[in-house]
Amino acid sequence: MLVKDLQSKKGWWEPFDRLLIATGALPFCPKVPGREAAGIFGLHSLESGITVRRVIDEERPGKAVIVGGGYIGLEMAEALTLRGLDVSLVDRAPQVMNTLDPDMGALVSEAMIQVGVKLYREEALEAFEVDGGRVKAVVTEKRTLPADIVILGLGVIPNTELAARAGIPLGVRGALRVNERMQTEIPGIWAAGDCAESFHLVSRRPVHIALGTIANKQGRVAGINLGGGYATFPGVVGTAVSKICKWEVARTGLQEHEIRTLGLEHVSATIESTTRATYYPDAGPITVKTLAEKGSGRLLGAQIVGIERAAKRIDIFATALHAGMTVQDMINLDLSYAPPFSHAWDPVHIAVRQADRAVRSAS
Repeated sequence: MLVKDLQSKKGWWEPFDRLLIATGALPFCPKVPGREAAGIFGLHSLESGITVRRVIDEERPGKAVIVGGGYIGLEMAEALTLRGLDVSLVDRAPQVMNTLDPDMGALVSEAMIQVGVKLYREEALEAFEVDGGRVKAVVTEKRTLPADIVILGLGVIPNTELAARAGIPLGVRGALRVNERMQTEIPGIWAAGDCAESFHLVSRRPVHIALGTIANKQGRVAGINLGGGYATFPGVVGTAVSKICKWEVARTGLQEHEIRTLGLEHVSATIESTTRATYYPDAGPITVKTLAEKGSGRLLGAQIVGIERAAKRIDIFATALHAGMTVQDMINLDLSYAPPFSHAWDPVHIAVRQADRAVRSAS
């Protein structure tokens, strides 16, 4: 392996018996005019977050434009709003948070508007206006938004350019193709984290999902194997949570468009409930959407939007997906109950009962 000291500029060949590639991911930015301007930031590491905070503290920007309505985009919209900035968010999709179905994403869009974020949906980024090397505005197909600082929330891409140049095979979205032991297709070379593929336990297809939870598990498996042990990483179900001010957002499994792509017939059921017993103080709204396979009733996915104590209920659905349960199986799960925490019938119970009813009605 040829390495280079970035300070001394000296290079040399470093031998290895086993190599682990853990190069992570890079923030994505389309190739539009002005994208190299100062004041445009992509967040993908602790250091990049510290840089943005320093710029805000020192330069006191007034107007922020966020491009992209994913997890990073929404969380930065909240953070900048709390810092007193005038925040606009541009997204080419009909609703923010495209890892949710549009009907659930609409709830998140409304939550963003409520906290003062200006949303510009179904508008694609076309260019950045630049003055003196610094970004001055974000240009979409419909308008020009003045900006003192721009945050890219368009997701990330696997950082695999070097590996590809070395001839290591890539898979979905340019991530490194690995087996369940995190081995690439080149003997002695392993990969883990945001640069590597995962296997989706519901779709039964390779996926690239850049989340710290997945990266940590993959890193553990790779480390055990590199150290002479034996471990496997069976796969993921795409579980993720986020928080935008008082609103919590969670999802797991497949979305409706993914289910249709697989050629599966499905039913969906959406319920509204409260996070605690209705009569208990501070009970708040929770909306749960459940997706199940038509006929078998196999759970395919779930999405949750609600206030405090809503999001972590997604872990029940995630566990059920790992176990291959049906929505009917889930009706009798022995979940905990006390008025400060839930109803006697938890919102999860209510959701899967409605989904089971939809399955039986469609049969």
